[in-house]
Parts: sequence; C-alpha cells; structure tokens
Amino acid sequence: MRSVLILSLIFSSAFPAQAETLFGFTEENAKKHQDLEDKFEAELNADNMTRWMKEMTTRPHNVGSPKAKENAEAIAAQFKSWGYDVEIEVFHVLFPTPKKRYLKMLRPVPFEASLQEVIMDGDSVADALRAEALPPFNAYSADGKVTAPLVYVNQGLPRDYDVLEEHGIDVRGKIAIARYGGSWRGIKPKVAAEHGAIGCIIYNDPLADGYARGAGYPNGAFKHGTAVQRGSVLDLPMRPGDPLTPGYGATERADRLNRNDAETIMPIPVLPISSVDAEPFFRALDGPPAPSSWRGALPLTYNLGGGGKTVVTLEMEFNWDLVPAYNVIAKMEGSTYPDEWVIRGNHHDAWVIGARDPISGMVTVLEEARALGELAKTGWQPKRTIVYCAWDGEEPGLLGSVEWVEHHAKELKEKAVAYINTDGNSRGFLNIGGSHAFTTLSAQTAKSVSDPQTDVTVSERQRSYRLVNGSPDQKRKATSSSDIEMYALGSGSDYSGFLQHLGIPSFNVSFGGEGVGGEYHTCFDTFDHFSKWVDPGNEYGAALSNVCGRLTLRLADADVLPFDFNKTATTIKSYADEVVKLADTQRTETESFNRLVKDNRFALANDPTKKLVTPETEEPVPHFNFAPLHNAVGNMETLSKNYNVLRTSVINGDVKLSKDQFHQLNQLLFQSEQAFIDPKGLPRRPWFRHRIYAPGFYTGYGVKTLPGIREGIEQRDYKETQEQIIFTAQAIQRFNKVISDAMDVIKAAQ
Repeated sequence: MRSVLILSLIFSSAFPAQAETLFGFTEENAKKHQDLEDKFEAELNADNMTRWMKEMTTRPHNVGSPKAKENAEAIAAQFKSWGYDVEIEVFHVLFPTPKKRYLKMLRPVPFEASLQEVIMDGDSVADALRAEALPPFNAYSADGKVTAPLVYVNQGLPRDYDVLEEHGIDVRGKIAIARYGGSWRGIKPKVAAEHGAIGCIIYNDPLADGYARGAGYPNGAFKHGTAVQRGSVLDLPMRPGDPLTPGYGATERADRLNRNDAETIMPIPVLPISSVDAEPFFRALDGPPAPSSWRGALPLTYNLGGGGKTVVTLEMEFNWDLVPAYNVIAKMEGSTYPDEWVIRGNHHDAWVIGARDPISGMVTVLEEARALGELAKTGWQPKRTIVYCAWDGEEPGLLGSVEWVEHHAKELKEKAVAYINTDGNSRGFLNIGGSHAFTTLSAQTAKSVSDPQTDVTVSERQRSYRLVNGSPDQKRKATSSSDIEMYALGSGSDYSGFLQHLGIPSFNVSFGGEGVGGEYHTCFDTFDHFSKWVDPGNEYGAALSNVCGRLTLRLADADVLPFDFNKTATTIKSYADEVVKLADTQRTETESFNRLVKDNRFALANDPTKKLVTPETEEPVPHFNFAPLHNAVGNMETLSKNYNVLRTSVINGDVKLSKDQFHQLNQLLFQSEQAFIDPKGLPRRPWFRHRIYAPGFYTGYGVKTLPGIREGIEQRDYKETQEQIIFTAQAIQRFNKVISDAMDVIKAAQ
C-alpha cells in the first residue's frame, strides 16, 4: 500500500493538474454543471447505505423468496419518497430449487458427503439462515442419478482435457470433479458434457479462497472448510435470461418452451461441494499424479483418477418452478429531452444474504437517487430522463434485466442513451469497463472523485496500482497517460442485455482489490462479514455513488453527449491488430508442429523396431484477407477525427444548433453503438449480436473482442473466420455511416 501511495504522489507531479473542459458541455454550462456535481457530492451519506444494507440483509432473498418481494417493495417506497415515478414490473421466470442432493463414494471406501454449510452462531442472521436459506446447489443442473468412476479435470477447461488425453485418461461415461477458478463455473459442466462425462462436481479448493489465503470466517475473511460457492450453470455464453422465453419477455402469459427444449439448461447433473466434502474423494483417487499447476492446498497427493478405483453416485432432483421476479423501475423525467433515457441499475436478489453481492452495490444506487431527489427539491431537473432500476433474478442468469430488455427492446433502442451498472462493491481501486466511446468521460469523472484512503483521486490511485502491479502493457500505458484505463465487457452482470443484445452503450463500475475474502455466493456473505472485512463504514460505497452519480449527471445534462469516437477507433484498431497477430502466431505454430510430425514419421519409417504412434498433422492456417477489416478501421479513424473537429465547433459556440438539431445529433450519438449489432448474431449463439464485445464461448464471463473473428481462429474454423472478418467489417462501416450522419447534422447548421 505504501509503495502505491508514494507512486501516486510522484506521478501526480509528473502529470500536473490541468483545467480540462468538461467533456460534452459548453464553457458556460460546464461551470454550472460542476457546481451541481459539488452539491450532489455534498449530499452523499455513507451512513444511509449502512442502514439500508442492514435492513435488506436480515434474511435470505433469492429470487422468488418472500424477502426478495419485501426488499423490492421497500426500494420502491424509497424511490417514491424521493419524488420518482415508480413501478414494480413483474416477470415470471424458471428458477429450479433443489429437492434432492446426494453424493456418495461407493468404493474404495464408503463415504457420503454432508453437503451442508456450518452456520456460525456468532453471526446476527444465523437463525434466519437456518430457517430460510437454500442449500448449496448449482441452478439449472439437470435432474438425474449417475454412478461412475471419478476423474479430476482441474478447472475443467478445454485445455485440461488435452492434458488428460496425454495421460491416456478418457472422461466418457465418468463423473468429472473440477475446482472453481479459471473460468465461469458453467463452463466446467458444459465442457465435461462435451467430452462425454455424465456428471460434474465442482469444489472450492482452499488454495483459492480458503485457509491457504487466511483464516476462515468468523476468525477471518476467507472460507471455512464447509463453505460452498453456489451459482448458476445456465449456459450464459449461449444466452442469458429465462430459459423458456428466448428473445422475448417472460410475462405471465408468454409462450414458453418445453423445458426439454431449453438449450441453456445443463444436460448433466452438477453439484457444488466444500473442501471438507471434497477431501475424501481426492484421497481415494487413483491414477497418475496431477501436474503441479493442477494441485491445490488440500493436504494430500492430487491424482487424476481414471483407473476406475474411485466410484461415486451423484443424484440431483429439482423443483422446476416459475417464480415472480420483481424489477423496480423509477423515473425522473427530463426537462428538455424526456425521450432520451440515462439508465442506472443494480440487482437486489442474492443467493443467500448477499451483503457484498449485491446489496453493497444496490445501496449506492439508492444513495445516488436520494441525493438527486434532494437536488430536484431545489428546482433542478435533468435535461434527459433518469431511470433507476433494481433488478431481480440476476444471480440465476441475469433474469430480471434480460427479460425487461427483451420486453422493452423497441423503446430502449429508440430512447436509451446509456446503461450504468454496478453489482457488488468492495474497497480499493476503481474499475470501469464499458463502451470505449466513454473513455474520456470515464477519465474525467475519475479525476473528479477523491479516494477515501488517500489524498489523491481515484484515477491516480488506480494508475499507481497499474504501475506497481500491472502487466507490461498496463505499466506502459500508465506511464504515458494519467487517464484511467477502461476494460472491455464480457458478461456476468446486468449490462449484458443492454450492450450485447441491443447495442446500448454501457458501463460496469466497482471498487475492489483490498476487501478480499471467501464469502462469494456462500451463506456467510452477511452484514457482519461485510462490515468487518470488506468495506467498514461503506466509505467506498460513497465513492462509488460519487463516481456513478457524476456519470449519470453528465450523460443526463450534457449539451453534446460525451462520446469520443477517437477512443473507439483506437481501441478497435488494437483489437484488429490482435486478431491478425493471433492468426500469424497460429500459422507459425502449426507449421512447426507439422514439420515435427513429418520428421518423426520419417524417423519411424526408417527404424522398424520402433512402434510409437505420432499425432496427425494439423490443417494449415491460411492467409486471411483482412483488407475489409483494415479498410473499415481506417475509415473509422479518419471520420472520428473529423467529427471531433466539428463537435468542438459546436461546444465552442462557433456553430449554433437548434433544439431539434441537438436532439437529432445526440440521438445519432447514443444510437451509434447499435451499428455494431448484427441481427444474425454470433455463430451458434444468435442472442449475442455485438460484433466488438461478447463473452467467450469457453470463458463465460471473460470477454472476447472481435468475437466472431477471434473465436473462428481459436476454433480453427477458417471458412467461418473469413466470413466473420467480412461481417465485422460491415458492422464497423455501419458505425462509420452514423458518424458521417452526425457530421452532416453539424454541417447543416454552419
């Protein structure tokens, strides 16, 4: 921490503070707006967040539970008291809860897993947990009873099965046991099923967030031995949202698929277990020792299994119920452009108590909304309508937000300026991901907010962290620029429907890095744990409200919406360079591999005493025609620079736009991201339609940029790769047309 602070002071002097024009505002309006933001910041009160968190985390509040409805109604009442127009919009979604969970080792030693978390008596919600908490389970696992040998598959990624194959181990007809980490949990059973496994167990290894990291709760922040990470295994990279209503809202009377036809429900039974329950299974595993990188912190030898010595029975059965999901929607109407919406959201449902995930983020939304309500009492009204949302059903698969987005898709494409998302929050360093046209807006905003623990801005603290702990590329960028770095969005939270299905420009914002612990999706993510270990006093909750409130206000009141297309062009060019390099690297590696195979075959042919089997050669990697992509990106760079000149002329007052022309220009700006949407969608998953950002097919939450091209190369589908180059180039050219149209609006006023 001390080294980060020292670097903050050193590099603050290296980049002296400069008076920056507030991006998107005329000079006159910028001063007024800065005064407004100062008043907003002065209203923020962390004590409110702590009080609301305590009230909302007294009982489990998973989707469909009584407490989830109670919380939604309490949130709605708060918004109403602050002057918002409020409704609770209900969707009816499929949410399975466990009816039967059973895991037993039959041989070599009989052992039945307890499948229970020990509730800590000292926690203030211990009685509520015992009375109402759902047990540890993976939602959208298949029903089924399977008995088979056990195989350890490490983190259950595709490359792990290559290692098993090298050891002569086949998972077909077997049960896979995987440790959490390396990817989103739903990838593990998905890949296991693709390789022929008939069941999957996921366990928490102490190496990740248990005793190898620190003392377990309640003596420390990390997992105690019986703690289990719950979570959905819905096939999110295929499609989030209700499994039975693909592409349309799950209203009460909506047409629904037969459950057997829902492509996102996992085809094999899946069960999460604790490290305590996992240990006997690992002690019994036969087979060769696991590679060193596969070994965790259990006090035993990690073997791969596969010899048939360790046989287990896994049985799962669920209640497949439709339950209500309560979305709270609160609006403050805009004075000038009421049909332009700035949307701000966080989910309110949890797997159990959910103090960090999600209530630490939900209370920041409430405090922002309260502070804006106080400003409205003084006569202020935003130019654009501000919409605050509290989503239900995020944990099982982004259910509430996706169903709302699908149900209101036409209106959102016409009106939504941006979506600003938060989820859980912690203390430490600011993280902002999103549409890269918002890079300048993010950078300026981060320089306006002070870090609660230091005397520097949250921007400078993040940059200093990258200088100390970042990758070489991050260190280079942090040395050359004082701006905060935005990351690209994959999936895993409620922005997904907005950005990747509709093309609505989006943010995802949080603080983190210092509030470490093992409570994620366990029964001990409680108010007591959060208050002691994560963000005592909600200091960083107030900082998050400050950051996101300023983003909301600037988008709501900007004269010209703060889209910096130069940043979009620079970012997409870097992605294009990456996929070209990826293809070149794969070509070189393939050529080297094929030469080795041919040399080995020649040697074997001349030595009949050897009977080694050599692998098949790989298909040569062609030289792709990247010209359409390069041309589209080159056009974008030129147009973005030209637009920036014209935009500056409007901000400086050299060009005067009428109210209608401002509306026309701003509508083109906020709808520009929709140009990246391809109605056909990505290969094999048409719900994901954004040509620049998508979650990876085998990463889950992790992003793949230029996903059609990148995954075509990675999967060695070279015909598809060339097609995806063309489709991506066409999307960028559509984006270029929007920039050109925006320039025409300004030129018409000259």
